[in-house]
Amino acid sequence: MNWTLVESDEALGEALEALSGATEIAVDTEFMRRNSYYPHIALLQLCSEDHAWLIDPLKITQLDGLRAFMTDSNCWKVLHSCSEDLEVFRHWLGVVPSPLIDTQRATALLGKGFGLGYRALIELLLGVELDKGETRSDWLKRPLSDSQCHYAALDVLELVPAWKILKDLAHSQGRMDWILAEGQEAIRLLNDRDQNIYRRVKSASRLSPRQLEVLRRLCEWREGFARSVDKPRGWIVEDKACIAIAQAMPGDVDALGDLDVLPASVVRKQGDTLLACVSAAQETPEVELPDALPGPLAAPQRNLLKALRQVARSIAEDMNVAPEILISTADLELLLREASGADIDEPLRWQGWRADAVIAPLRASLPGAA
Repeated sequence: MNWTLVESDEALGEALEALSGATEIAVDTEFMRRNSYYPHIALLQLCSEDHAWLIDPLKITQLDGLRAFMTDSNCWKVLHSCSEDLEVFRHWLGVVPSPLIDTQRATALLGKGFGLGYRALIELLLGVELDKGETRSDWLKRPLSDSQCHYAALDVLELVPAWKILKDLAHSQGRMDWILAEGQEAIRLLNDRDQNIYRRVKSASRLSPRQLEVLRRLCEWREGFARSVDKPRGWIVEDKACIAIAQAMPGDVDALGDLDVLPASVVRKQGDTLLACVSAAQETPEVELPDALPGPLAAPQRNLLKALRQVARSIAEDMNVAPEILISTADLELLLREASGADIDEPLRWQGWRADAVIAPLRASLPGAA
């Protein structure tokens, strides 16, 4: 096994020089995120052919060359199940790898299974059973052991031949553009995660527009505070507490404490801030309030959803694509709401290859379609 541990800016320059000119690079990260808001990078692995470069971010200070490399439009960045890695890159480098290929999504688009983990992918495509090895390792502890480096190197050394198999399949099936589009979608999903967080809070659909405004302000404050102290948002104020405050709209600290959804320490330290969110929401003009969120589907719509899901499965079978990657349940529900006359914002993921292959036939299958 060939790998090099990179522990200086000079060594990083040599690694980037060795990788320059590559048209595709296998990429992985090791990170820690136990009690923090942000994932903390512990190791970056890069590989173009048969040599892994293990870059120690705790020893590197000059990152501009790495940023340029990770965003070079002439080089595909190949990752497996990349959503958390993208968060790592955004926090650490301020950029995400692009153009991006996610081999987990690619596998689903090529009819080889949905949601496969890395070990399952390697066993499926290469017949190699990887040891779990250092899965629970403390990657921020130094020095890194040979066992840790060996484990980390395998994450990219085995990904290279696995990707070559998938790439050949993609070209034979004419789906390379689909896979690249899915990489762009993964980056969009990362960016969308920061928008309108209040809309994803469980039970938010039960709130009135003014209560939603309270929830929106609470979530925005909580997100900013969680980032500033680098702690999980649930450690600041739990979702259920945000909902309870939005529903009750307490007017003073005593009323806030009486809700019995916050620790006394949070009421003492953050009570005034939470009440300020409530007060500001109560003063917000009616026309500036958020729209009420759609509630659960009615019984007739749930029956239609079952039928629509079956149509989606049939389309997936005809295309030899995992149905879960074709379209999500949330998107099927959105199609039903659109068919019932609701105004919707059509997601960008409905465009591209899905527009004619998936969305159009699903719309045509709905009652009342022309």
